Amino acid sequence: MKLLAAAFLAGFVVSAGTTTFAQELGLQVDRAGRLVFNGEPYRGFGVNWYDVFLRLLENPEDTSYKEGFQQLAAAKVPFVRFIACGFWPKDARLYLDDKTEFFRRLDLIVKAAGQNGVGLIPSLFWNQATVCDLVGEPCDQWGNLESETHRYMRDYVRDVVTRYVDAPAIWGWEFGNEFNLGANLPNASEHRPAVWPELGTATSRSERDEWTYEIIRTAFAAFGQEVRKYDPYRIISTGDGFPRTCAWHNWKHGTWDEDTPAQTAEMLRDDNPDPINVISVHAYEDDVQRIALAMDVARRERKPLFVGEFGVPGPPEESETKFREMLAVLEKEGVPLAALWTFGGQQDDTFTVKPDGPRAYQLQALTEANARLQAAR
Repeated sequence: MKLLAAAFLAGFVVSAGTTTFAQELGLQVDRAGRLVFNGEPYRGFGVNWYDVFLRLLENPEDTSYKEGFQQLAAAKVPFVRFIACGFWPKDARLYLDDKTEFFRRLDLIVKAAGQNGVGLIPSLFWNQATVCDLVGEPCDQWGNLESETHRYMRDYVRDVVTRYVDAPAIWGWEFGNEFNLGANLPNASEHRPAVWPELGTATSRSERDEWTYEIIRTAFAAFGQEVRKYDPYRIISTGDGFPRTCAWHNWKHGTWDEDTPAQTAEMLRDDNPDPINVISVHAYEDDVQRIALAMDVARRERKPLFVGEFGVPGPPEESETKFREMLAVLEKEGVPLAALWTFGGQQDDTFTVKPDGPRAYQLQALTEANARLQAAR
């Protein structure tokens, strides 16, 4: 494996030109389809901290990440899922214009996480249209392996994965965020990506900016294959949410009819194509009732379930009972990996969890759940 240019990022000693126990880095999936860490079956509940790197892209002097990782370590939160790219094309330009500075800032996140014993699951292409806008193509080019969109994807995967492949802080890799939720909508023309030229987007959208399952599955598989060129071990996630309850009918018939459990299972399976090796869902509100079905699919496909987002908004008097019920379902159903939405961020009135905020009970509940999971190993 390629060693890091800066050894401090690895957080451990490298010698004689080889990485010690490289095969044990990060979260992996064994032949039985179990999630493992350091060779042992693993379960853990982490957090989303979606803007920890975005803050540095906006302001290179922002050091809030240091205190945040210390707080997460104190709460014994095992890992963070975060946006490891620019959200808007304007933010992502730094990678193209000054790659050295871009990675200097991303290095700070990886280093701070490693120093505090917090794992990272970076999401490399969070906002669906950003790469297409950067290279001047419509969004359907995520479905064209010969496109400039895919060329950018391959370059970015190579640069990020090879830089951090030996860093113990990296627990896995993720493609983007909820690409599946916009696919094959019967009213797709009403849900095209935003047009905000001041943020670097295209100046207009067309039917070529509408998603299909064929497009996103092509992108997912290509991303997984590219990651596997440089990292044969760690988990790879799509970052998808739960399929819409009518996703199969949207795709096959262009209707809003409800899917059967078997049709939902089909969507879960096919939306996570090899070499993607976890099943990704995001659970809010009634989605928690579908966790058992997702776990059945995950076991059958031998791809551990990753609930990449879960949460309940609002003040404690409105949210605490529902949140604790949701967390109990994740524990009871045996979900191996889940991430609370969200630590930090700018959603103070809804989801943001801080150690000293009104939803601090969620962080404490996560600490207690992880202690139970660890005791049960």
